[in-house]
Amino acid sequence: MKAPMTETPKLPDAETIRNLEAAAFRRLLQHLRDRPEVQNIDLMNLAGFCRNCLSNWMEDAARDQGVPLDRNGARSHVYGMPYEEWKARHQKEASAEQQAAFASRDPGH
Repeated sequence: MKAPMTETPKLPDAETIRNLEAAAFRRLLQHLRDRPEVQNIDLMNLAGFCRNCLSNWMEDAARDQGVPLDRNGARSHVYGMPYEEWKARHQKEASAEQQAAFASRDPGH
């Protein structure tokens, strides 16, 4: 028996999609800022990206669009404070298990 065809949902226009994506990104940033106990190495080991990745992607997007935003500026935006301050307040030493899991991941990351 053939499965019934389902209709592909109609998406909003490109500008609305961009606005929705921007809102979702802002919510993700706030979510991460509200949970500083979640370490970047845990994010990397579980999801393959971390706060630093987000800031690097933001820096890349800025460069691609000719917007003056350096790595420190992007990190400050993602972390909600200067990166060094966040590290001093929240970053913990990675355990041997965390480091081993990270080392077993794709070496390109």
